[in-house]
This record gives sequence, C-alpha cells and structure tokens, in this order.
Amino acid sequence: MSSITFFFILVGLLSSIFLFINFLFAPHNPYQEKYSIFECGFHSFLGQNRTQFGIKFFIFALIYLLLDLEIIMIYPFGLSEYENGIYGLLIVLIFIAIITIGFIFELGKNALKIESRQSLTFMYKSNNFINTFSDF
Repeated sequence: MSSITFFFILVGLLSSIFLFINFLFAPHNPYQEKYSIFECGFHSFLGQNRTQFGIKFFIFALIYLLLDLEIIMIYPFGLSEYENGIYGLLIVLIFIAIITIGFIFELGKNALKIESRQSLTFMYKSNNFINTFSDF
C-alpha cells in the first residue's frame, strides 16, 4: 500500500470518527426560533426590515479579519524560513505575541460572548439543575 492510499484511508477514517463523536456528544436543543427564517440575527417583521443589531457581529468580523491578516503576514516567513534566520524568527514571534495578547484581552473582557436564547436556556437549565441538588 502506498503512502497516498494510506493517507486517504486515514483521513476518511478520522473524519468518520470525528463526525460520529460530534453526533454523539453534541447538545440538541431545538426550539421554534431555531428553525424559523434567519436574517442577520433577527427575524424580518412585516414592514420592519431595517432593525438595529448589536455591535458584537462587527467585533467577530474584525477579529476574523485580524487573524486572517496574521496568517497572510506569516505566510511569506514560512516560504523563506531558511533565508530569514534568527532575526526573522524573532520578528514573527513578536508579531504573534502581540496578536495573542490582544486576543487574550478580548477574551478577558468577554468581547466574544454573544447572548442568545439558546445560551440563556442552557444557563437556566444548568442553574435549575444546581438548585435541585442544593436542596438536599
């Protein structure tokens, strides 16, 4: 068996295993709004298609853009790694450290947390579960 055949078999097997694990452990919480029409995070009401929505969507887009630009900036270093030497490695590590510090700051400020009905339902169920066991 050649290495390419082994690679295709391994990738197919791993993807099947991960898909099975996802179906097995993923939470399933269907409700009416989950299966309804979805437009920019809000339902389109009759005559009210221009509603305001939160800035959180723009924050996610900007973070994706920053991480995408990070990949684009690091790609040339990966192509010319042997010619850059230690100086190029230090510059790339400093760049990655600055981006990582900014990302950790955003996680600390909960900038990436979007409240949805599904997360509120899960929080209510988990708090209710804790309250039932605290009575004992």
